[in-house]
Amino acid sequence: MSRFGIYDLAAIIKERASADADISYTRKLLDKGSAHCARKMGEEAVETIIATLDGDREQFVGECADLIYHFLVLLEAKKVALSDVEEELSKRTKQSGLDEKAARAKD
Repeated sequence: MSRFGIYDLAAIIKERASADADISYTRKLLDKGSAHCARKMGEEAVETIIATLDGDREQFVGECADLIYHFLVLLEAKKVALSDVEEELSKRTKQSGLDEKAARAKD
């Protein structure tokens, strides 16, 4: 059995983006525009923080799942591929975070 991953979820979101809004929550979100999708992601980020502070592992895991889903919906709304984000992350790993931040401070 293969493991479900973030690319599987991204593919499902892309598929549901072309579905009818009457049957797809993803399509409903996308129809409201990227600003709405960003606000939903922000709400989920706050709920993830609250779950972190509350210390309930199950709730935290659920909120993390919601946050990742809404992040991927926002990428879809902005027509940005997950691979583009991965590429940016890859660039950033070529130096330590501390060195990168120090270089930004000099700019």
